[in-house]
Amino acid sequence: MIISSLGQGLLWAPLAIGVFITFRILDIPDLTTEGSFPFGAAITVSLMIKGQSAIVATIIGFLAGCVAGLVTGILDTKLKIPSLLAGILTMTGLYSINMHIMGKSNVPLLTQKVLTGYLPAGLTVDMQTIILGIIVVAIVIAVLYWLFKTRLGLSLMATGDNKNMSAANGINTDGMIIFGYMISNGLIALSGALIAQNNGYADIGMGIGTIVIGLASVLVGEIFLRGNNILVRLSAMVLGAIVYRFLLTVAMSLGFPADDLKILSAIILIIVICVPIIQNRIKTKRQLKKYLAQMEAEDDGSITSKTSAKSILSRD
Repeated sequence: MIISSLGQGLLWAPLAIGVFITFRILDIPDLTTEGSFPFGAAITVSLMIKGQSAIVATIIGFLAGCVAGLVTGILDTKLKIPSLLAGILTMTGLYSINMHIMGKSNVPLLTQKVLTGYLPAGLTVDMQTIILGIIVVAIVIAVLYWLFKTRLGLSLMATGDNKNMSAANGINTDGMIIFGYMISNGLIALSGALIAQNNGYADIGMGIGTIVIGLASVLVGEIFLRGNNILVRLSAMVLGAIVYRFLLTVAMSLGFPADDLKILSAIILIIVICVPIIQNRIKTKRQLKKYLAQMEAEDDGSITSKTSAKSILSRD
C-alpha cells in the first residue's frame, strides 16, 4: 500500500507543484487546472496512438498545458477578466477541445510503449512507477530551483508578493503573471500525461476534482514540511502529494467505494484547511493565558513592593 501510494504520489507531484505556483507564488486561484490536466493526457495519448514516442508525446503534452496557461493569462492580464472567471472560461473551452482531440470520451492505450517501458523490464510495475516519478520530479524541482534563482524567477516571486511595488521597480508584472500561468498549467498537463500512461487511457472526465487534489496536496505538504527556502517548499509539495495519495489509499482499504474518492478528497481538503486554523487559535489562547499570568505576577509583585515600602516608612 505504501509502495503504491509513493508511486502514485510522485506522478501527481507535478500537479501539486503547478497549483503551488499559482496559488502560493502568484496568489491566484486558477481553475484552468481541471481543463489542462486532461488536455495534457489527451494530447499525449493521441500522439502515442498515432505512432509518436512516449517521451516526445509527454513533452508536447507539457507544452500544450503551457498554451492553456497562456490563454488564461491573456484573459486575466490583457482582457482584465477576473482570474477565477478566466480559469473557468479556459477550462470550459478545453472540454470541447479535448473531445475533438480524442474523438471520443475515452481513448485507451493498447500496444503503445509508455514511459515506464523504457525502464528495465525486470522491475515490478510499482517500482517502475516510483523510478519514473523520481526522475520526473527530480528534473522538475531542479529546473524550478534554478529558475527561481534567476532574475526571471525572482521577478515572478516579487510579482506575487507585491504587484504594485514590482511594477514600480520596472518588472513587467503582466508578463510575469502570464509566465506563471504557463509554467503552472504545463506542469499540471505533464501530470495528466503521466497519469494517463499509468492508467492506460485518457478520459474526458479525468480532470474533475483535480483542483481539490492539488490544493489538498499543497496544504498537506505545508503542514509536514515548512520553510522559506524554495527547495524546501517544492519538496513539501512532493511530500504533500505522496501523503495525500496515502490517505486516499487508506480510505479505500477501509472499504470506501471508488465513487466516493471525490468526496473523500473534499473532506481531506477541509481537514487540512481547518487544522492550521485550530492550531493557531490554540496557540493564541496559550500565549494570551501566559501573558495574563505574567501581568498578574507583575501586579502581585508591585503590590508586595508597595506594602514593604509602607512598612519601612512606618518604622522610620
